Parts: sequence; C-alpha cells; structure tokens
Amino acid sequence: MTWAFAVLMLALAGVCVWLGTWQMQRLAEKEALIAAVDQRLTAAPVPVPDAQDWGDLDLEALNFQPVSLTGAFRYNQTVTVFTSLANARGSASGPGYWVVTPFVLDNGGTVFVNRGFVPEAFQEAAVTDPEGETGQVTITGLFRPGEKAGFMTPEANTSDRIEWVRDPERLAKLVDPALAPFAPFYVDLPAGAPGQLPQGGETTVEFPNNHLGYAYTWYGFAIVAVVMLGFWLWRQRQAPKPPETSW
Repeated sequence: MTWAFAVLMLALAGVCVWLGTWQMQRLAEKEALIAAVDQRLTAAPVPVPDAQDWGDLDLEALNFQPVSLTGAFRYNQTVTVFTSLANARGSASGPGYWVVTPFVLDNGGTVFVNRGFVPEAFQEAAVTDPEGETGQVTITGLFRPGEKAGFMTPEANTSDRIEWVRDPERLAKLVDPALAPFAPFYVDLPAGAPGQLPQGGETTVEFPNNHLGYAYTWYGFAIVAVVMLGFWLWRQRQAPKPPETSW
C-alpha cells in the first residue's frame, strides 16, 4: 500500500510538471504571436487577397494586417451587428451596432467592411441611409477573420437587418446574393474625424496571456505533491511498530 501511494503521488507530480512545461510552451507561442501582431499593425497596407485565393487563406496569419481595397460600397445593403462598446477610443460607447457594408472589389468578389460603431438610436438610420459615395474608391483597414456564432447566438433579425456576430457567412444571407462571392473575412476601417459616425478605429487588439501564472500554479502543485509524499513517508517511518508477540 505504501509503494502504491508513493507511485500515485509521484505520477501526480509528473503530470503537474508536464502541464507546467506545456503552459511555458504556450507562453512562448503567445509572446511570439503578440510580437508578430505588433509588427503587423505598423506594416504598410498590402492589397487585399483576390477572390480566387480566398478558399486557401490562412486567416489567422493575416489577422490585423493592414490591407487596401479598391471598389465600391453598396450602402443600400448595409447590415448592423449588435455590440456593447467599452473602453471606446471615440466619444460614442455603450450598447450599439457595428455598421457593416458590402464593398464590391473592382477585380471581383465582395468584402464586408466594418465602417465603425453607432449608438443604438442610430441603427435604423444606418441601414436606411441612401446617401454615400457609390463610385470607385480605395480604402485601407485591418484584415479580420470572421467571428463564429456560439451555441446561444440568436438568428439574425432580417426585417431590421440586425446580426449578432461579424460572421461573413451569416452576413451574406442578409444582402443581395448577386454580390457573391463573399470573402471569409471582413475589414475594420480606421478612425475618421472626431465625432464622426460610424465611429471607426475601434478594433480591439488583445490577447489574454495568463500562461505564466498557470505554469507557476502547476509547478507549485508538483512541489506540494512531492513535499506531501516526503512528509507522509517520514511519518510512516516514525510510527511506532507494533510489539512482537512471543508464544
């Protein structure tokens, strides 16, 4: 029984050490990702990938890459995506909507462009405003992989043109199918003039990085397991032996 308990505690310590080492590896990967994104954010814009390449794109490798697009907005196809904007860089914040408008590329295909945030009261105006330059323009923004709906995400409100996630596949169902093909990514526009709506430049660049703390925790569990085993073995050796019985 003593050896079985000792083996169990040593195995537990080994597992904790393995988990701590795995967290350290994840820490190195996360720090490399953060460094790559920081470098990417300050890079010069590159042309947005062509439609024929969309099926083979590594979306995460391009995340936060500045891109340039040439084409025309379809303002009458604008969709709004519900959000609650905290820590806003502009003056507007709180419950509201991302204003997402299809942008038809001059070389084919459509990219959804997140033009920025508007407060709740401006939702109807955002999807019914017929104004806006519809001629060919060149814009720049940040490449973003599409968001995925969760298990509890509601279906889109088609009558009010409201979505809940910036998922190009879902957004495409709310616009004219003749605009297909649709890119599997979207583009965030930068900030415009102060007070301008939609309020661009609200891209959140944040990567949770708690791996070092997790690694210390697992290593700590390993140390505790070894110390407890050592204390238990010491107590076993110190326990008085039952007296021998002679007949």
